[in-house]
Amino acid sequence: MIRSAVTISLVSQARGGPFVYWDDLAGSMQRAKELGFDAVELFLPGPEFVDRKYLRSLLDELDLSVAAVGTGAGMVIHKLSLTAFESPLRDQARQFIREMIDFGGEFGAPAIIGSMQGRHTDQVPRPTALGYLTEALHELGAYAGRHAVPLIYEPLNRYETNLCVTMESGVDLLETGQVENVKLLADLFHMNIEETSIAHGLLAAGEHLGHVHFVDSNRRAAGMGHMSFEPIAAALRQLGYSGYTSAEAFAFPDSDTAARQTITRFRELFR
Repeated sequence: MIRSAVTISLVSQARGGPFVYWDDLAGSMQRAKELGFDAVELFLPGPEFVDRKYLRSLLDELDLSVAAVGTGAGMVIHKLSLTAFESPLRDQARQFIREMIDFGGEFGAPAIIGSMQGRHTDQVPRPTALGYLTEALHELGAYAGRHAVPLIYEPLNRYETNLCVTMESGVDLLETGQVENVKLLADLFHMNIEETSIAHGLLAAGEHLGHVHFVDSNRRAAGMGHMSFEPIAAALRQLGYSGYTSAEAFAFPDSDTAARQTITRFRELFR
């Protein structure tokens, strides 16, 4: 059964970004529960920002799960990437992600690599950058396996990376590099820019699909743009997908409205 999740950001440096709830962890989780979400996806400044016992108590009290944890703060705050020109920065990026894997793994949640994949540059040509990225995914995928969770890798649109921008290119990266225990994140906003058909892109991901960011064409909540969701839902059913569809969307016009719109559209499509 496909499950629902909503994003919560505690990263002040990412203010204005595509996260539904902000700042108030307990209050946001309470609203997620009241609206009927199955889980929350957390975007944190780092692994020590939230007390783990406190988070566990909230999850138990509200009967919620953690769908995934983002690693983007490594880029937003520390300017780290897995494909940086300087070797120490690449090492620091891996260490930050390992620590986020440990944090998420305690709650059975995978870590997501999105912006921290970086990009190729004049200093780091494309083959070199892809080599760095593949090497990192090998190591970090194996590391995530210690917690019995996958690592999630997210192809982004052309304005955010120049490495993998489609599901097909993500599959090629994993299969050519023989990367294990790494799944792909299908973000519908990015796919709306890069794929000729979002449904076909999902089917191309196939068994590699591990997480979905459920959002509309304008990065607002599902149903507040011009995306056609019925073929997307049909593709997910065809794949037998049973992971999370998580709302990584702007808090437009406010957090509760965006969350309510998301869960309404989710139920129409998947319940």
